[in-house]
Amino acid sequence: MATELDLAYAHCQRIAKQNARSFYYASLPLPQDKRRAIYAVYAYCRLCDDIADGDLPIDEKYLGFAEVRRNLQLSSTAGEDAPMYLALRHAAETFGIPYSYLDEILQGVEMDMVKTRFADFDELREYCYKVASVVGLVCIRIFGYTDSNAEEYAVDMGLALQLTNILRDVKEDKERCRVYIPQDEMRRFGYTEAELERGAITDGFRALMAHQAQRAQECYDRSRALFPLIAADARACPQLMHATYNGILRRIERADYDVFSQRIGLSGGAKLMLLARLWLSSLPRLSKGG
Repeated sequence: MATELDLAYAHCQRIAKQNARSFYYASLPLPQDKRRAIYAVYAYCRLCDDIADGDLPIDEKYLGFAEVRRNLQLSSTAGEDAPMYLALRHAAETFGIPYSYLDEILQGVEMDMVKTRFADFDELREYCYKVASVVGLVCIRIFGYTDSNAEEYAVDMGLALQLTNILRDVKEDKERCRVYIPQDEMRRFGYTEAELERGAITDGFRALMAHQAQRAQECYDRSRALFPLIAADARACPQLMHATYNGILRRIERADYDVFSQRIGLSGGAKLMLLARLWLSSLPRLSKGG
């Protein structure tokens, strides 16, 4: 018979499966305890995002964030038993996830409410750290690692994924009155927000996007060093996320940076092929204890 904790984790799994197909399938190779913890973390991140992206007035959104923070604090002392918080508390206790990491993720989502432009890459990197790199730090706690260098590479991987999202979603973000590409770099490459509004693909736009893509690729290249540093039974998960999003970046490049006429991604079949290849390639290492 399913326990209350089992039901709480099942609730988080449903949220992940319904809302994040790439993330969900990437988690399938994980052992059950690690997989369930990943679902709990995703459900928490999703809750934060849903508040930010909803139609509520901004003051009510801040009330929602305050409630999340209050419930997060209560859950750390076993005082909040809503399914997501119950699962998250168990995951945090099991894998030593600092609650400061979870609060930093919330801070990043709150930042997204008020900051719609970024003066330079330093500002953008701070935002990406909170909404993506900290998620990477949480995930490697769950995956398991002993070499502290894994933390640096997890930060790089989170940055790479978020930069790819930014390039892919230029059109959608502009429709939401958000521009994540650094303002100083737009000026350097001679591309204006008026052109962005029109979806103009100019030589300046292509050069600007190529510059962003190169930065993201450098992060992908550095973050490959993460994989041998985490537990063998968890490597396929970050490898699949890495391959999926790096593949999206490559498709953006092959499309000559036309992110206005299409939303670039990998097909479901391509993702499943990546999953199968990475999952199968991990089996010999596991059987040898590596």
